Amino acid sequence: MSEATVSQTTINTITLESITETIKTKSVELLHLQFVDIEGILKHVTVTAEQLEDVVEGKIMFDGSSIKGFSPINKSDLYLVPDLSTFAVLPWSVEEGYSEARFLCSVSNPDGTLFEGDTRNVLKKTVERAANHGYSISVGPELEFFLFKADENGNPTFELGDNGGYFEPSPKDYGERVRLEIYKALKAMGFTIEASHHEVAEGQHEINFKYADALGAADLATTYKWVVKTVANQFGLHATFMPKPVFGINGSGMHVNMSFFKDGENLFYDADGKHQLSEEAYKFIAGVLENMKSIVAITNPLVNSYKRLVPGYEAPCYIAWSPSNRSALIRIPAKRGMATRVELRCPDPSANPYLAFAAIASAGLEGIEKGLTPPASIDEDIFHMSEEERFGLGIENLPGSLEAAIAELENSEIGLKTLGKHVYGEYIGMKKAEWDDYRTAVHTWELVNYQSKF
Repeated sequence: MSEATVSQTTINTITLESITETIKTKSVELLHLQFVDIEGILKHVTVTAEQLEDVVEGKIMFDGSSIKGFSPINKSDLYLVPDLSTFAVLPWSVEEGYSEARFLCSVSNPDGTLFEGDTRNVLKKTVERAANHGYSISVGPELEFFLFKADENGNPTFELGDNGGYFEPSPKDYGERVRLEIYKALKAMGFTIEASHHEVAEGQHEINFKYADALGAADLATTYKWVVKTVANQFGLHATFMPKPVFGINGSGMHVNMSFFKDGENLFYDADGKHQLSEEAYKFIAGVLENMKSIVAITNPLVNSYKRLVPGYEAPCYIAWSPSNRSALIRIPAKRGMATRVELRCPDPSANPYLAFAAIASAGLEGIEKGLTPPASIDEDIFHMSEEERFGLGIENLPGSLEAAIAELENSEIGLKTLGKHVYGEYIGMKKAEWDDYRTAVHTWELVNYQSKF
């Protein structure tokens, strides 16, 4: 995050007039109207640029019953309402006299009301809840990913794209070439890129972009994942945001930096407070810690997520906070003033960013609303503590499986309050089915260890 005051725009301030001019000058012929399903998987409906007026007026309809977790077949008509600030020409589509563009959209019912199954609308409600207190929410996510070689059909293999290490340059980091093209594509679509580097594990990478308001940051994260995958494919590689694709090396995280602002000032900063943090910051931290078990099924949504959240691979799995300790679930990065923020380190990039940011903000808001007090900070390396030491300090573990995480979500109040009845019910049902499918499948590990022995 930079130290500038938070802007409430998404990527750029874009007007209908400027969009019309860009469509003309860039010879845009097709418009992709994008939205996400409950899992955060990007979908789109494509129309011609001549239909821009209908697009802007939210008149483009689609079949909601075809989207997992959306609408029953007898109530299937839904409409796409574009966010003009997300308009962007797709750099890989540009040819002489031709290009394509996209909008990210919210979903509405035929009567014009917000469709409660749209996770972008879920985040909007949390943003509105914060606004009722006079707060705006700033989010800076950091999404890691792996590059694998693809086969002749474009399907991912199990062979990593390079054997580089942390911050390693070329020639070992073959991914440097890919990251450069991702950077160019993101920049052309309005991103401000702050850093790009090889991550700790072989084949693992990270590109950091500038923070935005909560909705804008979720739009950026969604776009980022799509662009990374698209550009990697052009190099014969498959980019994955799967949390733990390779056993024995680090998995991929999505650290989420969050701040609240009020009247243009960072609400979490207090020059005279302990660690230069305000009372609101401590209450926010307390709220997240208090509710973490209940929301981890949202921030870490896959069976595979819990294979990353184990000791020894830099992924925090213990519920604690610290001003600087990276083994804690929450840390406070060193910058203060307008850049003061709370960093939650357990989420992973498979999460739907709209739901993840809503859940984290909602948990923090609850801490502020209830006036909660966090436990003492833990400044020692938690990974090297014994179980008895952690117990003595009152440090609890995150749930160890998706099954346990879903049980915590199902038994919580914050889940229903944040997600709304529709998404809450569909999400829990979907994740229970996912766990049951995993539980009853026969895995390679079982065959290797049991088939010849028994």
